[in-house]
Amino acid sequence: MSQALLVLVAVISLAAALVWARSARYRARLAQRLDVEQADAEVRELAHSDLRKDVHTAALYTAVAVACAGGAATADVDVTVVLLVLVAIPAVASLVVGRNFVTEARLELRRSQLEQRAQEVLIQEELAPKRWAERLAPEALPDVVGLEVGSTYQAGSGLMAGDFYDLVRVGPHRVAAVIGDVAGQGIDPAITAFQAKYLLRVFLRQFRDPSQAVEELNTQMSAIGGPEEFISLCVAVFDTEAQTVRYTSAGHPAAWLWHDREVQPLRSTGPVVMLDPTATFYSREIPLDANDLFLVSTDGLTEARHGDQQFGEDRVAGILRRDPGVTPDVLCKSLLEAAIDFAGGAINDDVAILAIRRS
Repeated sequence: MSQALLVLVAVISLAAALVWARSARYRARLAQRLDVEQADAEVRELAHSDLRKDVHTAALYTAVAVACAGGAATADVDVTVVLLVLVAIPAVASLVVGRNFVTEARLELRRSQLEQRAQEVLIQEELAPKRWAERLAPEALPDVVGLEVGSTYQAGSGLMAGDFYDLVRVGPHRVAAVIGDVAGQGIDPAITAFQAKYLLRVFLRQFRDPSQAVEELNTQMSAIGGPEEFISLCVAVFDTEAQTVRYTSAGHPAAWLWHDREVQPLRSTGPVVMLDPTATFYSREIPLDANDLFLVSTDGLTEARHGDQQFGEDRVAGILRRDPGVTPDVLCKSLLEAAIDFAGGAINDDVAILAIRRS
């Protein structure tokens, strides 16, 4: 009788040990993932605590199963019915509710995986505007022999950027600098900015005069854009062999040229892009001397506000006059800092600034 009971208890205990071992396997996977992800210390400790409990319980029932099986095999151990019942009760209980233990462990693992995926989605949503801005206004611009280039960009209060700039080689001795601003905020202006930037790369290689490239851009973008989308932009093509700059400004705020100890505003030579698909644009060519500097920004700089006052063109020109020999990169950062200080620490609009000096 005792031998038969020992065999029964051994079988039940072994089954219970397997149930707890399965639960421990899921908890081990969860604890390992939390360690790799460097999750909160308290969460990791709880996961490891649950794992230790499952491992301990599985080991306990394994020991009971081995002991009972050994006793049954030798038939030398006199085990009372009471002791067998006391051992069997928790084993039977584990078999009854054990499925819940495994289910809970699985649910906890799945819940953690869902939380991880949700966190990854949130991270991607946070990174998307930054990554988009990096495409439209990259921190690093290509080096060009004969030119010294500086730039800066600061996002405004909107989630997606509408300002962009570019510096691209369009010939053996010709480099095009582009800066633009799409009206509005959100995903649509950002997409329009992206399209305009990369279409201009194509058209500036196709047409020697920047005004022709802007006319082609206006035609193409007017055909695909919405009725309330407009782009102000300035395109300047630097010829490092002829030592000239030819620029076209489509309704963009004034660019500035430091030349012959004077600061000259370079005004618009045509309407904003996408206002009129048949619009005509013009260009101007200006000779460049050594150390001449070309500066252009989006309207977020000049329209930075302090109460009813704007930062304005005069302040931009004044900073350029004050230290015309400063490096283009330092000049861009100084202008942005001055606008932020003027506005009291916050500028709502995107700000992009590009400065190029003939070395």
